[in-house]
Amino acid sequence: MLGRRILLGILIVVNLILIIRLAVSDQGIFGYNDLDDRVDTLQEKIEKTDARSLELSREIRRLKTDRSYQEKVIRSRMNYVKDNEILYIFPDSVENNSPGVNSDAK
Repeated sequence: MLGRRILLGILIVVNLILIIRLAVSDQGIFGYNDLDDRVDTLQEKIEKTDARSLELSREIRRLKTDRSYQEKVIRSRMNYVKDNEILYIFPDSVENNSPGVNSDAK
């Protein structure tokens, strides 16, 4: 009878240790939740990359086949002009420290 109680006590202690280890260790529940979050994040990155890849593939196909699109891209990205055209390029930002402008006049 005493031997069974000791055995039961040992089994309870072992089970408690295993449950605590399952919850706290890197391979336990919290570790699983962290890995699951990481999988979700990586899955989102894969989906974004696939969408970007599809977009680039469509643009490549269009650049190879559509002459007017080729011209549009060349003119906008490389600032090419046709004969008898004038290209005006404006700066992105205007500085207030230009010479000849009085900064006290504000």
